[in-house]
Amino acid sequence: MINDILNEADSKMDKSVEATREEFVAIRAGRANPSMFNKIVVDYYGSPTPLQQLASFTAPEARIILIAPYDQSAMKNIERAIRDSDLGVNPADDGKVIRCVFPELTEERRKEFIKVAKAKAEDGRVAVRNLRRTAKQALEKLEKDGEVGKDDVTGGEKKLDAITKKHTDAIDEMLKNKEAELLEV
Repeated sequence: MINDILNEADSKMDKSVEATREEFVAIRAGRANPSMFNKIVVDYYGSPTPLQQLASFTAPEARIILIAPYDQSAMKNIERAIRDSDLGVNPADDGKVIRCVFPELTEERRKEFIKVAKAKAEDGRVAVRNLRRTAKQALEKLEKDGEVGKDDVTGGEKKLDAITKKHTDAIDEMLKNKEAELLEV
């Protein structure tokens, strides 16, 4: 019973860490990366559709992304969605592809991105701590119901704390790497 609770908490915490990693990928550092467009949703024939499903992406240079829509009629909607996003780029349409040129990051913009990264890291840590609380309550309920003894629950809580620390440390490490990447000129 205790191992089931711990395993479930561990797998859910892994998912929280992975979600935080995906959030970090969307934060722009020096190079343009197609995964920065993962969160953009385009109005395609009246339904919100992820941009990744509507176009292919290529990065011919470090700060340029070319977006080739599969359906040319969606070009204007894709452009509008990119312009309205928080990427800070102005897409240019040449009839066949949309060119997104990412400006060089200023020191001020880098600091803003670091603040965003710290906020996303804190969101990830909060999610991990919430999962810890849920698992701890489940362990306490087992003890209260008399299914396991107090010593078993105490041991389970220690293991839970170790699992929680492992995941929060992973998020902290990702944050440290992202900060170094953002400060690199």
